Amino acid sequence: MPKNKKINQVNTLLFIILGATLASVGLELFLVPNNVIDGGVVGISIMASYLTNVPLGVFIFILNLPFLFVGYKQIGKTFLLKTLFAISCLSIGVSLFHPIPGFTKDVFLAAVFGGIILGMGVGLIIRYGGSLDGTEIIAIIFDKKTSFSVGEIIMFFNIFILGSAGFVFGWDRAMYSLVAYFIAYKVIDLVIEGLDESKSVFIISEKPEEIAEVILHRLGRGVTYLKGKGGYSGEFKSVLYAVITRLEVAKLKEIIKDIDEEAFVTVAGVHEVMGGRFAKRSIH
Repeated sequence: MPKNKKINQVNTLLFIILGATLASVGLELFLVPNNVIDGGVVGISIMASYLTNVPLGVFIFILNLPFLFVGYKQIGKTFLLKTLFAISCLSIGVSLFHPIPGFTKDVFLAAVFGGIILGMGVGLIIRYGGSLDGTEIIAIIFDKKTSFSVGEIIMFFNIFILGSAGFVFGWDRAMYSLVAYFIAYKVIDLVIEGLDESKSVFIISEKPEEIAEVILHRLGRGVTYLKGKGGYSGEFKSVLYAVITRLEVAKLKEIIKDIDEEAFVTVAGVHEVMGGRFAKRSIH
């Protein structure tokens, strides 16, 4: 394995650990002591832990396993391993921070600062190709089979999860949970530049056919060939253009590096996609 690739992998693991640590702090030192929950599997785990007195870390790990198993063939080995590692770190982190008293008993402050810190942690993990929530994996699977985006599917799940907090902790805590979730959502958006934003990618490489083939068959995304002329060299080259989701950016970078480390790549946010063949093709 090339030295640079090893360094990149170590950096990725360190940032995932940092993200899981921040998420643990946001949960155990702000949200959980004030009965404020997050969305997704973490939110379900907080309520289950409150009702059963079973440690939160146990529920976070166990409840995520079925989602990882179901999504194994759909999300790819790399994403699966990073997600499993992130979830394991979070489970350990919340267990280690649990004995420490919460930083504040003011529920509003806990929702605000807990949401900020949690969002920073989740954003870091997503930015480095992992996830902390099994519902996001299910959302990715449904994204391939329906016209709904990953963000819309996740929001649908979380409406029910955050609503359930009203029955467990009271409706004021459910509303604070919504505040914390909204803040975390926005912070994630800042950390990774778009929670569910589509990305346009331009790729200039000496191996355009190989890269295009991999994008078509591994990501299931369409690729358009454009003709470009180098301003300095004057040579004509093929330029690849594709539109992918934010969750596919990390995987695409790995694909391109494996094929052509010298490739020139630009990634830009796309606010809206209409028509064409952006919908992911089924891959068998």
